[in-house]
Amino acid sequence: MEESILVVNCGSSSLKLALFDQKNRKIASALAEKLNNSDAFARISGDDNPVELPAGASHEQALQALVNEFRNRQLLTGTPKAIGHRVVHGGETFREAVLVDDATEQAIEACAELAPLHNPVNLAGIRAMRALFPDRPHAAVFDTAYHHTLPERAYRYALPEHCYTQWGIRRYGFHGTSHYFMAREAARLLGKTPATTSIISAHLGNGCSITAIRDGLSVDTSMGLTPLEGLVMGTRSGDVDPGLFDYLATRGVSATEAHRMLNNDSGLLGLSGQTNDMRSLCELADHGHEPSQLAIDVFCFRLARYVGAMTASLAQLDALVFTGGIGENSPRIRQETVKHLGLLGIELDTGLNRDHGRMSDGFVSSPDSRFPVLVIPTNEELVIAQEAERLASA
Repeated sequence: MEESILVVNCGSSSLKLALFDQKNRKIASALAEKLNNSDAFARISGDDNPVELPAGASHEQALQALVNEFRNRQLLTGTPKAIGHRVVHGGETFREAVLVDDATEQAIEACAELAPLHNPVNLAGIRAMRALFPDRPHAAVFDTAYHHTLPERAYRYALPEHCYTQWGIRRYGFHGTSHYFMAREAARLLGKTPATTSIISAHLGNGCSITAIRDGLSVDTSMGLTPLEGLVMGTRSGDVDPGLFDYLATRGVSATEAHRMLNNDSGLLGLSGQTNDMRSLCELADHGHEPSQLAIDVFCFRLARYVGAMTASLAQLDALVFTGGIGENSPRIRQETVKHLGLLGIELDTGLNRDHGRMSDGFVSSPDSRFPVLVIPTNEELVIAQEAERLASA
């Protein structure tokens, strides 16, 4: 299919591949997980039969295998019109999606120290696909790009000037493609245009962030220099006292060990001592496991506190929007969060919240709520496909 768009999203040990047609319809998707491990596996969505991978398959090998499988199934014929790549961190270099060339690759690599778990594998995916499709345009779409409209008061840390001017230490924000999609989709559901719509967008998954969107533009967000700042997440702590590092050092914990703990052993997993999966936490809490209930309580309270903080950047609020795996699928988390927001006059309709707003175009708020509350499935892959198609056409 010559007019198709391939979308590549490489994670630290996984990758997602999606194929869109010329009408922006997803026609196929695939997932590979546990890459670089002996039990690496891959599947085409809708098919339980695994795609054969070499033992300990790398991202490059998994991409080759999945592209071949798309071709074998006649899902991909010929060459795609363009390939879109998710890149987590663009620093201050990239303020919008760009076509990839050698200089772009070098600039993405230079941002790797800001996202060491993400940018290197994003770049590996880019290089692998450029080798597979050397004569096709490749587009890099950055998680940080949507947040380039943050005002200086929102992105600067209260640090000495040289920390910013020499080292680029500032708040960048992440999940930009998801929040951008929320801005457009919420405006559509509200019968407005993005340029006249202001929302608070909560992207809640294993990684979580919340963004204040004013007249379609990001003006404040919870994640900062790295994806560690802000909300409680699956294994990430979110906000902690910076003095924690010195305190841990007195206990013999190195900066490297502390960084690993805050990123990999904290958040829902750290609080519960059991799991970072919200569905499992809710089941454990229902069976009386108090640490799991505590993890849920801390998660919802921190989220509600950030909702209140985001109102400081808005002149009006057209809707509070939930998205991401937890945001879209957990009525309990939405309900427990909104319970803390009584002062803002936000209320949920129990029935609509229970069915995730499917019967009401995403609206889950009660008629008495001061502000609408929406549940909107995110579609980051679609945004990446649209950006790749736009750049390829231009």
